[in-house]
Amino acid sequence: MKGKWAAAALLALAAVNAAQAQTYPSRQVTVIVPFAAGGPADISGRIAADIFQRHLGQQFVVENVGGAGGTTGSLRAARATADGTTLVMGHMGTHAAAPALYPNLGYDPEKDFEPIGLIAVQPELLAVRKDFPASNLKEFVAYAKANESKLNMGHAGVGSVSYVGCLLLNSAIGIKPTLVPFTGTAPVMNAILAGNVDYDCDPVLGPLPHVRAGTAKALAIAHKKRSPMLPDVPTSYEQGLPQFDCAPFYAMFAPKGTPQPMIDKLNAALRKGVASETYQKRLDDLGALPPSDEEMSAAYLKQFVPAEIEKFKTLLAEKK
Repeated sequence: MKGKWAAAALLALAAVNAAQAQTYPSRQVTVIVPFAAGGPADISGRIAADIFQRHLGQQFVVENVGGAGGTTGSLRAARATADGTTLVMGHMGTHAAAPALYPNLGYDPEKDFEPIGLIAVQPELLAVRKDFPASNLKEFVAYAKANESKLNMGHAGVGSVSYVGCLLLNSAIGIKPTLVPFTGTAPVMNAILAGNVDYDCDPVLGPLPHVRAGTAKALAIAHKKRSPMLPDVPTSYEQGLPQFDCAPFYAMFAPKGTPQPMIDKLNAALRKGVASETYQKRLDDLGALPPSDEEMSAAYLKQFVPAEIEKFKTLLAEKK
């Protein structure tokens, strides 16, 4: 009899899940963005919420839950009921670097979320002061190795994308320059303009106006693809240093256990939105690149996150 009751319960649960999937979303959905309003993660999250709302016909409301490098909001999402009413904007920091930086993280990026799909990647740029004695990545590497003790690198704090990106660069070259922390990437850029800092690594959008104005130099895009915003700047791959690959990702996740039919509907909506010209224009304005069709799948994101965690684990653990 127990076996019959268990089978009946499973059938009932399956029926409920199927009904939910057919009507999903039947009520308002909260999209947690684990960072303050106004930044790239917030903008990407709002773009995704707008896509879901347009294609699924229900309200998707963004809630900014900042703190602890994005881990506070991510933890809240991981603990939310897995009924499709809570989603979270995942980021390189929250779903790749965090395990190495926070020993008591409280959630597992690999096990506590259902991947929905990538939204965008935002390649980083190696920018240097305008009088830095290098005009490309090869010359930068040669100079850095010969003048390691004199070099200083600016970053926006331990664990920030600027910190992580330049750690990858330094590791690839085999140098240990002086690391100079700032309260954000804007102050780092100001120090580069003043000639007090030699270089930094930051998503293209930050250094862009200064590169265009000639007050800073762009040496390499840390990605396989060039940036449409700086089409003349070659990639790290083109310049023979593929290890310098840092393109912070933005992706959508749901709490573990969210029914697969809901995940499928969300992924299908995301794909439709990403294909639109409006979305492409908004990404261009962020200096971001859209994912390919293959990269849009939940299966791709499921294997991408562990690979990113592994990439940063040793690098960041040594620097804590």
